[in-house]
Amino acid sequence: MQRSGPRPPLRFSTQTLLLQLGVVLLVVLLSAAVHAWLTYDRLGTEAENQALTLARTVASDPSVRTDVLAISEQPGTPPAAELRSGPLMAEAESARIRTGALFVVITDETGLRLAHPDPERLGEKVSTDPSDALSGKEITTRNTGTLGPSAGAKVPVYAPGTSTVVGEVSVGYSMETVGQSVARDIGPVALTAAGALLAGVLASFLLRRRLQRLTLGLEPEEISTLVHDQVAVLQGVDDGVVGVSADGRISVFNAAAQRLLGLPDLAGTLWADAPVPDRLRSLTRPDAEEADALELVSAGRVLVASARKALHRNEDLGWVVMLRDRTELQQLTRQLDAVGTMSTALRAQRHEFANQLHTIAGFMGMGQHQQAREYLARLAATGPLKFPVDQAELLQDPYLQAFVGAKGVEADERGVTLRIGPETLVRGQVTEPQDVTTVLGNLIDNAVNAAVAGSAADRWVELEVLHEPDDGGGTLHIVVADSGDGLGPGTDPEAVFAEGFTTAAGPVNPGPLRASGGQGLGLALARQLARRRGGDVRVLEPGSEGGPGAVFMASLPRTTAGSPGNGVKDLAGKDNNA
Repeated sequence: MQRSGPRPPLRFSTQTLLLQLGVVLLVVLLSAAVHAWLTYDRLGTEAENQALTLARTVASDPSVRTDVLAISEQPGTPPAAELRSGPLMAEAESARIRTGALFVVITDETGLRLAHPDPERLGEKVSTDPSDALSGKEITTRNTGTLGPSAGAKVPVYAPGTSTVVGEVSVGYSMETVGQSVARDIGPVALTAAGALLAGVLASFLLRRRLQRLTLGLEPEEISTLVHDQVAVLQGVDDGVVGVSADGRISVFNAAAQRLLGLPDLAGTLWADAPVPDRLRSLTRPDAEEADALELVSAGRVLVASARKALHRNEDLGWVVMLRDRTELQQLTRQLDAVGTMSTALRAQRHEFANQLHTIAGFMGMGQHQQAREYLARLAATGPLKFPVDQAELLQDPYLQAFVGAKGVEADERGVTLRIGPETLVRGQVTEPQDVTTVLGNLIDNAVNAAVAGSAADRWVELEVLHEPDDGGGTLHIVVADSGDGLGPGTDPEAVFAEGFTTAAGPVNPGPLRASGGQGLGLALARQLARRRGGDVRVLEPGSEGGPGAVFMASLPRTTAGSPGNGVKDLAGKDNNA
């Protein structure tokens, strides 16, 4: 016979339901039991009080007191037949029948029955201790006598006109009657308990359904595993992750998202009110395409953002927004472009250098030593490498010389002359090359593009860089002008710094386009970097059609330090004592 495997454990929601039902049932049973007991005790107390009242009434009756005294003064106890027909028996039975008591018993000073509902018990000693009542005390009792369980009272009988106890009256009400009263009351109690149990069961089922919906049907172990995995993934990746729940609140805002957006943890904030860029919020619009991704600038970084709809078993859980940092990639791409440009220039210069060596060898072979010396002097004055940038010697920082020289080669290949303005003077040393090249490179690239697209026959870009030393680190002032057609008529100079603004489609009707491939972010990134350092990038002149074009100015505080002094090496390693 095939043995079945171990039964799978009950689901957490089922265990919770059973536990709730057990608790509800236990509470209902305990409540019903306590209610029944309190009712039973209350009715018993009422029976005791009623018995005490009746006993006092009988014991205070003058005829009862006289008859009991008379019997107590006689030697011995009268025969049962005499007691059965005596006045005490009649008085006791009359009171018992009138009040519905279980018994009304009258005894003498020794506890012998003078009146009792059962005539056969007359003349016998009472079954319960009468000493308290015979000593002058009134007591209430609950005990079981010859007539069954009862709640009663014992009251002393005094001789007329004295305080001498000559007997006692014992009255009792049947506890079975009290139980019957409780039984009559137990019906509503049971109905109430059943209603409470039914309400508890219904509430437990509803709570179970809500628990399943809130936990998506997952078990506690699965939820715990998911939490650990979520923490490990969200805190272990460099990409920013923003989770937006179906009700429009931010549920996840990991450390990478906080760093990339320059914001604190926004978990719990309404996504519509969150201080994030509007273009990022537009990714989660109802009409947004999930495949759409966009580039934006935030906190001085170039980010690529995308959004995906989160679904679980066809249930809408909201959106997941991913942020990837492309700043370092762009900087690396710019540096690689500069290195590639310089490599091309070096290859060209290698051929030129070989030709110069042949020329020198020719002079020496012809014996023209003076001409050879003069030729070498001219080479020494200009250096072995010559970039197509006029007055590059005004940039005494090697980093700026190399970068602007590479840009000059790149511009020359596109038919644009890059020249250094006569007001340029840089004696400091660049300490923040990444920020400087990001701002300077964007301004030069935009100017070269504008010059190429312009209508002027003479295409040029003029750069002026001025170093202003101060105590907190030198400031670079950069001015870039071009021969293009300017920003265009009616263009707001501030609009060019908006994310997505580009004139890459041509000089006519420029405006904000959807940024792709890094377009439309350069000026926005340059301004953010400058302002983060306490500087700015702005338009000095919007330019005009036919040239000259727009003029941009950038201020970059704390980007230079000191003065390189004499003997600054150029790219060939030659002293350039300008």
